Amino acid sequence: MSTAPTDTGAPPAAPLEVKPPRRISFNPRQSGIYVAFALIVVLFSFLTGGALLEPQNISNIIVQNSYVLILAIGMILIIIAGHIDLSAGSVVALTGAIAAVLMVNLHVPWPLALIITLIAGAAIGAWQGYWIAYFGIPAFIVTLAGMLAFRALTLSVLGNQGIGPFPDPIRTLSNGFTDGYLGNVALGPLGGADLVSLLVGIVAVAGIGVTQWRKRSARMGYLQEVDPLPLFLLKFGGAGVIVLCVVVQLARFKNLPWVLVLLTVLVLAYSLVMTRAVFGRHIYAVGGNLQAATLSGVKVKSVTFWIFVNMGVLAALAGVIFAGRLNQAGPTAGNAFELDAIAAAFIGGAAVQGGVGKVVGAITGGLIMAVINNGMSLIGAPSERVMLVKGLVLLAAVAFDVWTKRRTGGLKAG
Repeated sequence: MSTAPTDTGAPPAAPLEVKPPRRISFNPRQSGIYVAFALIVVLFSFLTGGALLEPQNISNIIVQNSYVLILAIGMILIIIAGHIDLSAGSVVALTGAIAAVLMVNLHVPWPLALIITLIAGAAIGAWQGYWIAYFGIPAFIVTLAGMLAFRALTLSVLGNQGIGPFPDPIRTLSNGFTDGYLGNVALGPLGGADLVSLLVGIVAVAGIGVTQWRKRSARMGYLQEVDPLPLFLLKFGGAGVIVLCVVVQLARFKNLPWVLVLLTVLVLAYSLVMTRAVFGRHIYAVGGNLQAATLSGVKVKSVTFWIFVNMGVLAALAGVIFAGRLNQAGPTAGNAFELDAIAAAFIGGAAVQGGVGKVVGAITGGLIMAVINNGMSLIGAPSERVMLVKGLVLLAAVAFDVWTKRRTGGLKAG
């Protein structure tokens, strides 16, 4: 006995369609930090009569704040995972002291001394990571203890005095500039600029364009909304013009600082880790929802341990660069560096609760702090006013993050 097919009355399934590009809109959480950075640069350019954007001053901003930007890269990973590190400045001082003893007192060849110093930074990070990840002590307490202990060790290693001078390659990494291999090219009223630096800038802009276009194409392939093509080209064009302008100004002075080359490599590498690697996704998962990450099979303790090891290595690198810039390791090195790195991460878009943040955002936050420091110094503002402005900017950034979360939540709930 056969049964006739029944008609359920359900309409046939519609084929999947690619979502059209969204209308032009502004996402304050994603783009607000970059708009704020641009406005701050314009403001201080006006207040300083254009001195802020002079080639030598732009170079000084990068070189003088390179170690804080390096720390910010490590700090953003820790904050995304829902932790904090208060010992970074003391680790900078201790590892700088270790490098000085090895290179200056013991005459260890600088490449070997640099490797030993980075290993020492990793060991410091592993020490703190163990107590946090496997013993369960909050990171705030462990790193607060580390801030005191590592500062005391610094004083013991240095004997409460500075050690220097450092070898020429270390000073070159901290303060030096790339050579002009192909000579200068004329840029009209701007004078001459190093050809190699200009080519590097053009390649960097082309790389940004290819990366963003592939990202846009991938989103369209997954039927996700993307910016309209005119808006995409406008964003890319704006970023490309800014990068080229900075490169031109640097090429007009003394070419690209070596520390900027190092920073670029670090930013690209860590951005790839956080966006493409499994370890990066696990960091976001741990900070976003610890219980869900644990149930999903994420090795939470291992992730926590390794982000602190990574922080120790980056702090050691920053310690060597800072000591090389001053040409000596001092007992007061690194004071409040951890606060600048934490401020850079939060100003750059990291969430207090964890789970949110980008490496590029942390670098942007660090540059905002650097421009404020430099701009207010150029206009002759007293140090207490500089600290007041930086504190207000940090408070405003966190308040803005909380406000946008509440606004977004309210819209979703409605």
